[in-house]
Amino acid sequence: MSFQLPPSYSLTGREFSWIVASYLIGCFTAGYYYTRWKTGRDIRHEGSRNVGARNVGRILGAGGFTITMLLDFGKGALAVAGAIWLGMRPEPLVATLVAVVVGHNWPAQLRFHGGKGIAVSVGALFAYDPLILMWLVGIFLPIILILRNFTLSGMIAFALAPLAIFLWGLDKVEVAAMSILAMLVLVTHRRNIREEISRITGHGPVKESPIQMHKGPNEEG
Repeated sequence: MSFQLPPSYSLTGREFSWIVASYLIGCFTAGYYYTRWKTGRDIRHEGSRNVGARNVGRILGAGGFTITMLLDFGKGALAVAGAIWLGMRPEPLVATLVAVVVGHNWPAQLRFHGGKGIAVSVGALFAYDPLILMWLVGIFLPIILILRNFTLSGMIAFALAPLAIFLWGLDKVEVAAMSILAMLVLVTHRRNIREEISRITGHGPVKESPIQMHKGPNEEG
């Protein structure tokens, strides 16, 4: 059994099934279920109303933040590692990577109200190609030293990573994978980016201490 994709590409049944499974893996929003289990509360109605690790940390402390972040990282790595183990071709492998992040950001069972995709993206990249992750971190570190702003530095790193790995000479499929991830992360953080730019230019709310994770209304990983 195969699924036809234009113009002449097709997915095998196994590839299609794992891509769908990867979306469902992404839909396991650890922050939502962990907070429900520990407190009975809906994380979507608390703090920044996001299911990401940072909002969980505001309610459950450092332990909740760490557990949520590790679980989100793990599901990204699990989906991609499973695709590699199944011997999936490069294009379906990238589709798997994208599917798990999309599932995290827009989980169907939570009416498509999920996280922002940072931890799951990092986990997926770790399993897909650690070199890309090293480039991402390598871009992020000097930027945060200059801007001293965690959120904006991370977004700039994601935006520049596709160009960096293209110039380094990585395969076009890997460049495409990083490009799609960057777009997903930037789309989910678009409000945070505007807020951070406003803080830096002095046209937004009063600035907080220089190097901290600012807490915008829709911010999380």
